[in-house]
Amino acid sequence: MGSSLGDNFNLLSPQQQELVKVLLDNGQEHLFRDWPAPGVDDNHKKAFFDQLTRLDSSYPGGLESYIKNAKRLLADSKAGRNPFDGFTPSVPTGETLAFGDESYIKFEEAGVLEARKAAFVLVAGGLGERLGYSGIKLALPAESTTGTCFVQQYIESILALQEASSQGESQTQIPLVIMTSDDTHGRTLELLESNSYFGLQPTQVTLLKQEKVACLEDNDARLALEPQNKYKIQTKPHGHGDVHALLFSSGILKVWYEAGLKWVLFFQDTNGLLFKAIPSALGVSAAKQYHVNSLAVPRKAKEAIGGITRLTHSDGRSMVINVEYNQLDPLLRASGYPNGDVNCETGYSPFPGNINQLILELGPYIEELSKTGGAIQEFVNPKYKDASKTSFKSSTRLECMMQDYPKTLPLSARVGFTVMETWLAYAPVKNNAEDAAKVPKGNPYHSATSGEMAIYRANSIILKKLLQLQVYNLPQTTE
Repeated sequence: MGSSLGDNFNLLSPQQQELVKVLLDNGQEHLFRDWPAPGVDDNHKKAFFDQLTRLDSSYPGGLESYIKNAKRLLADSKAGRNPFDGFTPSVPTGETLAFGDESYIKFEEAGVLEARKAAFVLVAGGLGERLGYSGIKLALPAESTTGTCFVQQYIESILALQEASSQGESQTQIPLVIMTSDDTHGRTLELLESNSYFGLQPTQVTLLKQEKVACLEDNDARLALEPQNKYKIQTKPHGHGDVHALLFSSGILKVWYEAGLKWVLFFQDTNGLLFKAIPSALGVSAAKQYHVNSLAVPRKAKEAIGGITRLTHSDGRSMVINVEYNQLDPLLRASGYPNGDVNCETGYSPFPGNINQLILELGPYIEELSKTGGAIQEFVNPKYKDASKTSFKSSTRLECMMQDYPKTLPLSARVGFTVMETWLAYAPVKNNAEDAAKVPKGNPYHSATSGEMAIYRANSIILKKLLQLQVYNLPQTTE
C-alpha cells in the first residue's frame, strides 16, 4: 500500500500510514508522486501530513467521505442533474407582520420575554475585501454618525434584549457564539478584547473557528496541490453551513440545553437592521412552536434573493427550504407554472425572500444533529473549461450553506417563516461602490452607503410610528 511513497512510508506514524492507505484506496496516488527519498525535504513532508491530518479530522467522516461525496456531486454536475428532480414547489405557511400593528406588538412582547432563553450565533468568516475594506467585516462601521461597528451594534442589541427580558429579575446572560475562519479569527478576538467585548462578559462569548476544505482538480475528485508547492494542498472555505457541525462538536449546545435555553438564533455579519426584527420573529417561533423559523422579506419576482419554498417529492417527502433565485424560475416552469417566477396580486412573489437569519428550537436541533453530526447537504460549482465538462478552469471544492439545515428534517418537523417589512429587517452591506453603481435601477444597492441610510430611515419611521409625529410644512414668512 505504501509503495507510492517508497521508503518515506516508514517515516510515518501508524495513524498517518492508515490515512495514506485510505487516500491511495480513493485515487489520490498523485499526492505522493516523485517524492524524494527520506532525508530530503523531510520537514516539508511532515508539514504536508500535518495538513492532511487537519483536513481529515475537521470534516465529518474524514477525507474518505469528502472524496466520495465529491465524486458523487461532480458526476451529478457533469451530467447536469437537477437537484430538485421529482419535487413540486408550493408556497409554504408562515406569518406576515407589519410593524406596529396589533399582531406585531403581541409577538414582539412575547419575543422579548423569550430572549431570556435564547443564544445567538453570528457567522463571521469573511473579510471586507469585496467591499474594498482591508479588515474583517465585523469591524466595518454600520453607520458613520457614531462610528459604531457591526459587532458593537449586535452586542449592544443583545445587551438591550438581556435587560428588557429580565423584567426586573436578575439578568440572564445571553450567550453569543461567533464562527470565525483562519482569515478572521485573530482579528475578531483582538477587536473584542481591545473594546472590553463592548459590554458583554468575556465568558458570554465563544469563538469557534471553521477549517477550510481541500480543493479538487478534476472530475475524479483528485485533491489539488498548490502549483508552486507539491507539499501543500490547495484549500478554500467550505461555507457557513459548517456552523452546525462546529456547534455540535464543541458541546456548547448541550451546555445551553442543560442551562434551560430553548432557542438558537443565527445571523449574518453585515445587516444593520436585523435586531429590529428579531423580537417579533422570536415571538412567532414561540407561538407557532416552530422548530425552524426563517426570517424573510417581501420578494420581487426574479429578484436576486432566494425564495422560501415548500418542496414535495413524488415519494411523499416534503421540506420547507430556501431555493436560490436562479433555480426557482426553472423549477416553477417545470412544475406546471408556465410563467415561472412572477408577482402575485400583492405586487410581490408569493415566495418570501430568504434573508438567511434562522431561529431554531434547541431541543429538536440537538436531536437532529445527534443523527447527522451537523453535516449539511453539500453542492459543488465547478467552472468548466468547455462544454465537454472534462476539465476545470481552476480547482473547485464542496460547499454547504447554513440555511440548508432543514433538508434532512423529518416530515413531523414544524418549519415556517416570518415575513417582515424590508425597511425594518434587511439592508445587508455586501457590494462595493463600483458594483452598487451597476445595480439595475429600482433594485437594492446593498452597499455601505445604502446600508447606513437604511438604518437612519428605519429609525425615523419607527419614531414617527411610535410617537405619531406629524410633519407640517410651515408657512413661508416674508421679511
